[in-house]
Amino acid sequence: MRPDHIISNKRVALTAVAGLLLAWAAAMSAHADIYRYEDEEGIVHFTDAPTDKRFKIFMRELQKDRQLRTRLKYAASVNPAEYDHIIKTYADKYGVSQSLIKAVIHAESGYNPNAVSPKGASGLMQLMPDTARSLKVSNSFNPRDNVEGGVKYLRFLLDTFRGDVSLAVAAYNAGLSKVAKFGGIPPYVETRTYVNRVLSYMQSYQAD
Repeated sequence: MRPDHIISNKRVALTAVAGLLLAWAAAMSAHADIYRYEDEEGIVHFTDAPTDKRFKIFMRELQKDRQLRTRLKYAASVNPAEYDHIIKTYADKYGVSQSLIKAVIHAESGYNPNAVSPKGASGLMQLMPDTARSLKVSNSFNPRDNVEGGVKYLRFLLDTFRGDVSLAVAAYNAGLSKVAKFGGIPPYVETRTYVNRVLSYMQSYQAD
């Protein structure tokens, strides 16, 4: 057999395997989220009941995915579940609800870890350079570092305002001094819109 026949046969085999896999995943995704990970030997594993932290979301259950995207309005290319383990880690560490953290990330960056605002805020939770330095975040584009810094800051704001989520969120957007100056949510359209958006997102995440 000529070498090109061997290569051709391998391609046919790989295509067939890929086709079967996609058909299986499509069938399964109607009923459950599908997770995958590739081990050290290059073998790819799939499951709908992950028991290892190396598994990452591969295909979300179709009905739940449609509901979330309709309700929360994030882009098709975004996969918020990718950051669930990071969010849970720091939610537990700092005692901040996961739904609030997700809502802030959603409002700030739309789950884009490389987002940069015109004012220079960066990463998932859009940390300003000075804020990042004060929180000892060395790389705002590292999702783990960024989320820990943002959650730590949220914890500080929640403590400052005695657990008042609206004031903490307003301070996250407009700054602590502005909230203190006005004795409440500053009368800025941007800030008031931001607070309403975060609280709405938070309710949606709580309901999920």
